[in-house]
Amino acid sequence: MLIVPKILSSSQNNKEIFLYPGDLYFGQAPDRVRTLLGSCVAITLWHPRRHLGGMCHYMLRNPKEVDPVHLNGRYAEDAVLFFLQQLKHYKTPVQQYQVKIFGGGNMFPNTLGRTKNNIGQQNMRVGRALLRTHGFQVESEHLGGLGHRRIIFDLKTGQVLVHHTQNSYADRKL
Repeated sequence: MLIVPKILSSSQNNKEIFLYPGDLYFGQAPDRVRTLLGSCVAITLWHPRRHLGGMCHYMLRNPKEVDPVHLNGRYAEDAVLFFLQQLKHYKTPVQQYQVKIFGGGNMFPNTLGRTKNNIGQQNMRVGRALLRTHGFQVESEHLGGLGHRRIIFDLKTGQVLVHHTQNSYADRKL
């Protein structure tokens, strides 16, 4: 199942795309892609000469074998396979892409965060391992910590803006 992301706005071929958890996107400049991450992870790929790339927003490691025909963007393995399929389609090698990885926040530090293997940590580990396995070199990352992140990825420049809010439910009085 490939989920089509929501187009927030579009003018003169310039699209603003929002990725929900499990969404996958690959396209060309001048598109901008946004998402909001908690324990989920986003990976961005950008080809500096061709101004194309993509972003995923995965939630978990895939509990079963990947089906390359029916990809599910909720899973890290499927998201990376989606990227590899796009690179093959555009006839571009892995080494030509700038890769960045974001997210994996601990959203509930006084509950789930007590365990060493919280979901955010698992998502970070699997993302890094998959990228390394498939020959991607991570240029930069913004991972872990408390709270959520807003991500904006500009396919024209390859720049990724990150707004990290580190407050948590544990810090609030309700």
